[in-house]
Amino acid sequence: MANSRLVTTLRNGLAKPAPKSTSNALSIGADLLRNILFFLFLLRWTRKSVLQLRGRGPIGTVVDAYTFLRRISYGFFLRLPGVRSKVQLQISEAISKLESQLVPQGPGISRYLTLPKEGWTEQQVRAELENLSELKHTRWEDGRVSGAVYHGGDALIKVQSEAFQKFMVANPIHPDVFPGVRKMEAEIVAMVLDLFKAPSGGAGVTTSGGTESILMACLSARQKAYAERGVTEPEMIVPETAHAAFHKAASYFNIKIHLVDCPAPSYSVSIRGVSRLINSNTILLVGSAPNFPHGIIDDITALSRLALRRCLPLHVDCCLGSFLMPFLARAGFPTQPFDFTVKGVTSISCDTHKYGFAPKGNSTLLYRTNVLRTYQYFISPDWSGGVYGSIGIAGSRPGALIASCWASMMSMGESGYIDTCHSIVGTAKKIEEAIRHSPALKDDLKIMGKPPVSVVAFTSPTLNIYDIADSMSAKGWHLNALQNPPGMHVAVTMPIVKVVDQLLEDLVAVVEDEKERERVRMVEGRGKK
Repeated sequence: MANSRLVTTLRNGLAKPAPKSTSNALSIGADLLRNILFFLFLLRWTRKSVLQLRGRGPIGTVVDAYTFLRRISYGFFLRLPGVRSKVQLQISEAISKLESQLVPQGPGISRYLTLPKEGWTEQQVRAELENLSELKHTRWEDGRVSGAVYHGGDALIKVQSEAFQKFMVANPIHPDVFPGVRKMEAEIVAMVLDLFKAPSGGAGVTTSGGTESILMACLSARQKAYAERGVTEPEMIVPETAHAAFHKAASYFNIKIHLVDCPAPSYSVSIRGVSRLINSNTILLVGSAPNFPHGIIDDITALSRLALRRCLPLHVDCCLGSFLMPFLARAGFPTQPFDFTVKGVTSISCDTHKYGFAPKGNSTLLYRTNVLRTYQYFISPDWSGGVYGSIGIAGSRPGALIASCWASMMSMGESGYIDTCHSIVGTAKKIEEAIRHSPALKDDLKIMGKPPVSVVAFTSPTLNIYDIADSMSAKGWHLNALQNPPGMHVAVTMPIVKVVDQLLEDLVAVVEDEKERERVRMVEGRGKK
């Protein structure tokens, strides 16, 4: 018994140090893991800081930090109990005011918020549709609206309506059921590819509008970067004047967006600014031809050189330029490289529903190669309903709109688009010339950049440009106000071509009225507004 107890005691004593050794090993392992994680964290944020400093520079980095902190601080301020209630009240008032302006109401206006118990007769439906079409509105029919309505004429609308009716139930997701629509869609893409001088092997898709075209271009670039380079924190570099759809794509697809200055006097994107921001996470460069705010074409050739040197996709947003840009030279106007003849351009968005005069809901996205297009495809092979695939965001799509677009393009032809390009761009040049050289306008209005296509933007060094915009609205014109910097623009359409002299006459009168108000303020000692 004694020997047994001694052996047991010795055995227990020898076994005691083991837990201490295990504990030390675990402690060392935990410390090592903690150090590795801290090193990776430090490496990650050091890299981000270096890229930030290289891309924005010391001053730009400080400005970005200040802007970020100001936004955060302002957000906390708005959440304070005393402030929050006032802000919510002001928001509610603003929403109510917008609703009163945007939702028709008042005497003679009936609102239908539930289904009728019994279906209406054809006569009732037609009568109400007629009433709705006659509601008070800005008279786009009289050329009073900048952009917005890209009207190709009553004869073209008649052709579009017949095409729409003939393919009313068509859906291109079922090409075997609607082969005619599939044929028309392929021909639309082929014709637009030809306009933009795509190489052999170019490909494209139709979309519901410029926003979807831009979204798909960004998605394709993101998927390409992930598949080919393993990029998991994608970034794209975009001119600050590029369309807001790029911001939407960044939000939807978790892409960090870098905005690059487009400084005066050219208002074209800073190529140096783009170059500094390129890094290993960059998936896409962007240029506009032209941009919406100022109607300026970015230097696509310089962007192309950057894209080729860094092996990056370059997207050209030509949604607004659409069927004007390809015809500028043949219509007798100067142009600059913007299409697939520029080697670095890999994709182009073009709205057929703008200066192609197709009904709203039509756009195209073009790719240099078919491989680039495949990155926007979605396929679900194991769905219980069978294999499902789509070329983009939408599944079912209206074949009637595709038919109307095809009918528009075939009706217009090259000669028709050259004629409309000559009329529209010629009218834009007339507006630009009047603002630059008219004695009544040249001292108080300044053209922003050198607009080559249909959009003419201007600001004022002497007057409040928003007062001018409001006064033009009071005269029945619906023009576009701009910000950063303040300005306004006219996007010329075919209806505006017919009333451009009245537009300029009203602009002269408004400027003179604003100058008189400014003189009165100065006399009364109130100073410049």
